[in-house]
Amino acid sequence: MAEELEIFKKKLLYRASYRGTKEMDILLTNFVKRYINEFNNSELKELEKFLKYDDEIILDFYNNDINNDIAKYSISKIFKNFKL
Repeated sequence: MAEELEIFKKKLLYRASYRGTKEMDILLTNFVKRYINEFNNSELKELEKFLKYDDEIILDFYNNDINNDIAKYSISKIFKNFKL
């Protein structure tokens, strides 16, 4: 079970690292690296859903506080307060 969790975390980190824009690669990679070992299983599943959003949606939420569907996740507040 622990091995499956580590594989899942690696997949999440990979998904955060290869977004399509360098800015989002940097922002999300650093965010995931910072918090991935602190998140519980529920938060990790939220992170997986969070990372499925397009870069533009995530960036609008982060920079402009556009309250879209992404705000429903508990990790969104943590992400919003995250600074590089």
